[in-house]
Amino acid sequence: MAEFHLDFEKPIVKLDDKIETLRSKSLTGKQDFSGEISQLNEERQTLIKEIYSNLTRWQRVQLARHPRRPYSLDYITRMSPDFLELHGDRHFSDDKSLVAGIGTIDGIHITYIGQQKGKNTKENLYRNFGMSKPEGYRKALRIMKMSAKYNRPVVCLLDTPGAYPGLGAEERGQAEAIARNLLEMTVLPVPILIIVIGEGASGGALGVGIGDRLLMLENTWFSVISPEGCASILWRDAGKAEEAAEALKVTASDLKELEICDRIIEEPLGGAHRNKDEVVQTVKNIIVEELQLLSQFTTEELIDIRHKKYERIGHWQEVS
Repeated sequence: MAEFHLDFEKPIVKLDDKIETLRSKSLTGKQDFSGEISQLNEERQTLIKEIYSNLTRWQRVQLARHPRRPYSLDYITRMSPDFLELHGDRHFSDDKSLVAGIGTIDGIHITYIGQQKGKNTKENLYRNFGMSKPEGYRKALRIMKMSAKYNRPVVCLLDTPGAYPGLGAEERGQAEAIARNLLEMTVLPVPILIIVIGEGASGGALGVGIGDRLLMLENTWFSVISPEGCASILWRDAGKAEEAAEALKVTASDLKELEICDRIIEEPLGGAHRNKDEVVQTVKNIIVEELQLLSQFTTEELIDIRHKKYERIGHWQEVS
């Protein structure tokens, strides 16, 4: 994949170019630029810390969409090399935008549900840009019920711009498929761990996003609608997405403050795409930790706690 940089990353890119130029000159052996390179590297680290410590909500949305960011299969195959993918909803077809299967982490048998985007145009067409159709949600439910049968915890990795809005999806019952999953996941008798690894948009994410614990990577977002969609509705102008992102409060820290997100997973400095191995190892360790905590509860306690978790979300006031 060609190098991709966001607008606010360009000052870092300029420094990288300077460093690379000096390194190339040093290789000729005519002049030693090691001192200058060392100084520029220090400036680079300071600049990265400055930029990524003061990101706006819209900039975090952009980072969540970074095309070099690790996707579900990057996490799953690294965390569980023995991963076995399972296919099909047994009703219509196999939705490639949603991967599901079983694997182990440190001896713990896990069922994975992951929303999968592509790394290039060809893969994105194959994965439908990470937008699931009804058969994707029905496949997820089939695998989750199998997981309950064998008493395996479920780990769902969320990363989607939304459920597929096409005519065929609507004809095959998109809304019903998502609603069915919401209902079934509230009473699934095994631990469910939800991790937002990129975008968590609308019912497309919520369709596999009901669980005991909601974890979000530092530079991800989760909302009832995308900033562009919100801007299009409120101002008839998708160009006001930055303003919408601020109003929606979509980031991990926002949702933690609202008591929707249970835990924020710190990313490598500069975002998950800058050190995939590090962020995968971090997520792996946290999955083991969280599942060990959830394993302490009986099935009845687990479902009761899950229900109470969602009952607490939101604020209201009764008036006479």
